[in-house]
Amino acid sequence: MAATDPAASRTRRERIHDLIFGYDTPAGKAFDLALIIMILASVTAVMFDSVEPQSVAIDHFLYRLEWFFTLVFTLEYGLRIYSSPQPKRYVFSFYGMIDLLSILPTYITFVFPAANFLVVIRILRVLRVFRILKLFRYVGEANLLFTALVNARRKILIFLFSVINLIVVFGTTMFIIEGPENGFHNIPRSIYWAIVTITTVGYGDITPHTALGQTIAALAMICGYAIIAVPTGIIGAELMQEFQSRGAPSPKHQRNCPHCGAGDHQSDATFCRLCGGVLTRES
Repeated sequence: MAATDPAASRTRRERIHDLIFGYDTPAGKAFDLALIIMILASVTAVMFDSVEPQSVAIDHFLYRLEWFFTLVFTLEYGLRIYSSPQPKRYVFSFYGMIDLLSILPTYITFVFPAANFLVVIRILRVLRVFRILKLFRYVGEANLLFTALVNARRKILIFLFSVINLIVVFGTTMFIIEGPENGFHNIPRSIYWAIVTITTVGYGDITPHTALGQTIAALAMICGYAIIAVPTGIIGAELMQEFQSRGAPSPKHQRNCPHCGAGDHQSDATFCRLCGGVLTRES
């Protein structure tokens, strides 16, 4: 019996790899789009299955549909391992772990039936759409925002610390004014009221009944609206500073002052930033 041609086996594996992992080819894009549609359909079916009541026929249909999706995803997971140049690296990668976790709940239902609803984790696999739409081109903008947040971390922490102190003051004051008879049974519960009031959520499960308490509540609400603008201004200032720093001219386009020799001038600058001398076009 003739041995299996290694080249043919390798070619088959490469074709599967291009189909499953490739997203630059039409076949790879079509596969990823079909996969995302199946993921969304599977999650929708699980959500619909959680709605009561359901007829027996619908329950059986959803049960079979879920097993169909699970078997398809299991086959796809196996093909990914088979066609991956580094199977171990794929298995322990982010997408590899998500792919595995998306099929385990259905098998776990043999032991824990309630685990069936955990298959909604499959929605995380839709993250593959970033590859299809090539949204990684926006990573630079995301890094810009992240850098601005890191640079503003101390200001944000001070702001949060101030807000926490304000919440504790409002909560303690309302506990003293309203008391347990109006729903403010203790200081932690009063602090909870202060949090939902200052954040303008206002569930209404705890409300002040006295005139003084309602006055304090109104003041807390006004403070809540004022507080919203603070982190916006902090992050906005850091973003503007980061934009300016990244938009500075490169060394070969920087202009030097002919009077004092200072550099690092913007291309449209007219006067030197140190001595105030007039910058020439050639400087």
